[in-house]
Amino acid sequence: MRSFHIIANPLSGGGRAVRAAREVAADLGDAGGAVRITFSPGIEAADGLVRDTAAAGETAVVVGGDGMVSSMAGPLHKYDLTAAIIPSGRGNDFARQLGIPENVHDAARLAAGGVETKVDAIDVADRVVVGSVYAGVDSRVSELVNSSSGRLPSGAQYQLASVRGLLQFSPRDYRVQVDDEVFEYRGFTAIAANSGYYGKGMHIAPDADVSDGLLDVVMVGAGSRLKFVRSLPQLYRGTHLKNPEVSVARGAEVRIEADGVEAYADGEPLAPAPVTARVLPGALRLLLNG
Repeated sequence: MRSFHIIANPLSGGGRAVRAAREVAADLGDAGGAVRITFSPGIEAADGLVRDTAAAGETAVVVGGDGMVSSMAGPLHKYDLTAAIIPSGRGNDFARQLGIPENVHDAARLAAGGVETKVDAIDVADRVVVGSVYAGVDSRVSELVNSSSGRLPSGAQYQLASVRGLLQFSPRDYRVQVDDEVFEYRGFTAIAANSGYYGKGMHIAPDADVSDGLLDVVMVGAGSRLKFVRSLPQLYRGTHLKNPEVSVARGAEVRIEADGVEAYADGEPLAPAPVTARVLPGALRLLLNG
């Protein structure tokens, strides 16, 4: 049985991560593991927490949402540390892609007995992130969700923010380079996806594979806002790729250019466009179902 260091974001899920961390600690302790818990004081502490975990020979157990997992990805890659994920944020999209159960006790069992599996990550703007990098209307949606945190149920936050974002965002001129291929269009967004999910269950890149060493690029051209609002259910089903406004590509390096757009990664602000995202094959070692 491993020794575990549970690293939790106390703000994730409106406090749900705190409860989850304690329940996971009890489960891992009952299974015979040595367990300690740290409630992270912020993203700036991630490197030190992971460094200390590696030095102690412990397995990291990351408790939180996509933002927390993303903040830990760089240090986990840097120190080549095995980790488990306990999803307890608003979206939990990377955990969804990996097949990690939302039930805390099921996720704890995976932390205790999962198979060490290498998965890809993304290098962008001097950071390592896990799910996707995007610049466009979804940036505005993420901004709206972050500003409404705690006032609405998480599902309603994303749905309302998606409608508001579509109504507020003006199409831009995009230039997207995927390896050596260039796409130019007027549109709503460009997404470089390692994971297929974002926005709490939207299956934006249904063919994405976190172990193929490539990024799936989804480009959404300009069209009727009303049509896009009506087609939002398609995003959850992953059937939107058949729409004529949507183009897809796949590559190891993606550069997104668009004026006046802030790029986001895993629900958090990243940098103004242009940004360049590069896949990091097998960058993370996670405990998953075999």
